[in-house]
Amino acid sequence: MRTLLLTLGLAMLLPGCSTPKGQVSAPVAEKIPHVMTLHGVTRTDDYYWMRDDKRQDPKVLAHLNAENRYTQAYFKPFKSLQDGLFNELTGRLVADESSVPYQWHQHSYYRRYQEGGEYPLIARKGSDGVEQMMLDVNERAKGHEFYGLGGVSVSPDETMLAFGEDVLSRRVYHIYFKDIESGAMITDVLENTEGRIVWGNDNRHVFYIAKDLQTLLGYRVYRHELGTPQSSDVLVYEEQDDAYYISLGKSLDESQIVLFHESTTTSEVSVLDANDPLSLFKPVLAREEGHEYSVSKLGDSYYILTNWQATNFRLMKVAIKDAADKSKWQVVVAHNPNARIEDELVLKDYLIIQTRENGLTRIKVMPFNGQKPFELSFDEPAYVLGLDVNAQQDSDKLRIFYSSLTTPEAIYEYHLSNPDRRDLLKQEQVLGGFDASQYRAERLFVTARDGAKVPVSLVYRKDKFKRDGTNPLYQYGYGSYGYTVEPDFSSSVISLLDRGFVYAIAHVRGSEMLGRPWYDAGKLLNKKNTFNDFIDVTTALTEQGYGDKNKVVASGGSAGGLLMGAIANMAPEKYFAIAAHVPFVDVVTTMLDESIPLTTNEYDEWGNPNEKTYFDYMLSYSPYDNVADHEYPHLLVTTGLHDSQVQYFEPAKWVAKLREVQNKWYKLDDKVLLFDVNMDAGHGGKSGRYRQYQDTAQEYAFFLSLLGMTK
Repeated sequence: MRTLLLTLGLAMLLPGCSTPKGQVSAPVAEKIPHVMTLHGVTRTDDYYWMRDDKRQDPKVLAHLNAENRYTQAYFKPFKSLQDGLFNELTGRLVADESSVPYQWHQHSYYRRYQEGGEYPLIARKGSDGVEQMMLDVNERAKGHEFYGLGGVSVSPDETMLAFGEDVLSRRVYHIYFKDIESGAMITDVLENTEGRIVWGNDNRHVFYIAKDLQTLLGYRVYRHELGTPQSSDVLVYEEQDDAYYISLGKSLDESQIVLFHESTTTSEVSVLDANDPLSLFKPVLAREEGHEYSVSKLGDSYYILTNWQATNFRLMKVAIKDAADKSKWQVVVAHNPNARIEDELVLKDYLIIQTRENGLTRIKVMPFNGQKPFELSFDEPAYVLGLDVNAQQDSDKLRIFYSSLTTPEAIYEYHLSNPDRRDLLKQEQVLGGFDASQYRAERLFVTARDGAKVPVSLVYRKDKFKRDGTNPLYQYGYGSYGYTVEPDFSSSVISLLDRGFVYAIAHVRGSEMLGRPWYDAGKLLNKKNTFNDFIDVTTALTEQGYGDKNKVVASGGSAGGLLMGAIANMAPEKYFAIAAHVPFVDVVTTMLDESIPLTTNEYDEWGNPNEKTYFDYMLSYSPYDNVADHEYPHLLVTTGLHDSQVQYFEPAKWVAKLREVQNKWYKLDDKVLLFDVNMDAGHGGKSGRYRQYQDTAQEYAFFLSLLGMTK
């Protein structure tokens, strides 16, 4: 292995050796002890100095740039492979892709791309069928290394456009306004917002959320009147509890502006009369610890999706005037301990319920007019199904999206008065000769070490799969916040399948794949279940012949990067190589620092380390605190300097600490450890329709080159 790596151009040096001419050595970070003591435990962080909130420290920037040079030197011999993968990935995209138009008021709205364009054109058509270009995002993005489009919102009278822009990748947006008819920008600009506005029905007042520039939490709601300076805006709500996120929306009938307050385990909904934008927000039901609910309005009633006395939620109905009195709530859809109600849509004549049972999504239509209820059915072993844009409450049509590991996304429209009629509005095209019949998806349940049955979705190319334990295995996971990684179609994955990989998604605890209890079993003092599940899935798949135990690669990002860091510590021998993207790896130190964005409002997810019980538990799995003196897999770690979710210095410190171990183990086993810092991007990586595939091509090139699959 050592000879191979040197031949490929990687400078792997023993400590004290000089760098061969033309090669770059791995950066060795200076160690400056920073001592922290809490609960009688003393920790020494030698790389704490890498934190620079202003991102201007010459010493820090020099180190990050040195890491980038080292990474670039590694990939240089594989440039043709990486470029080829990028061309392969982007070559499957339809150049002039467009979304399915949806009707709202007097126009149909949609987005489309022009050939070669990194960003969409936002347009609409009236009854005459003539396209009206509202915003060319490519023009707005010119001159910016990063460009993020926030919310796009049209005024109720359809004359004005508001849109958010982030050019630093910190998810802090400026909001701009444009006269649609004339195309002229107006002078109003709203700074330091969360990116979107909601219009009052007078077409003059808008509501937006301002961000705290230190914590990056949106915590204040302001009302702005067009034509006035932002300094004159009126504060209409301020969130006092920093454990809560807030967001704005509008009821489907457009009569109410809705303010959502959400922590990990508690929620609250407040409403304001959209026809009287000078009024105040009033809660539908005051927040109660542990109670989560959402509201849909139909006439004089609310439909309330609630976990009150219902772990997997149930749907209730109540008159708006009685909404705060739970004794008057009436059951519409009862609680099912085996099925999580995920979403609901209340139309004038139909109630649509989306549930997930045994990991599979179902949509049921319940007419109000006496028509027999019916369910939308699909028969693939693993798929993703959900409600698409349904912008009009007075409609007898329902749009859904459908996808699977072998089926590109399709948009269907159901005629609810005729359940047998279903129109395919659009099927995602995949260029490059893709043939779905060449691939097969499977859905398995793996028994974890504690007896839990962990769902696994996997896909492979039929003629490349042998099930004899010789295929390389790519395993992906996340497992936090109740977020479920869906088994949907990814054109990128084809590049792996066509090279003989089996691609598997481990639906570990911490997601809601098996309902709310599945999430609860993977957070707080149950967090290690997430890591154990992932490792146990790897073991089972290799034992069952789905993958070669010596050719397992794994990938995850953000909280999924925490998962990658944990498995690298806990079971390094099971993974040949790991990609950890924007990884949350310094769990204890970060969660002790309330000045870091998104800390205090995540205590319900990870625990508050100021309490000894949580401190001890978090410390027992935190990847940075548990770097051990053992052999690690090959590692590719990525971050963005301006990441607002997981600060760049977490992975920077982790890599520096791992290098110490790497140097000790060098004589025994040559392992690649790369750190790629995007100096212009944040949590989401590169912006742009095509440029984002550069990150995917890099990861695939990393795995393929190490596996010797460069042809």
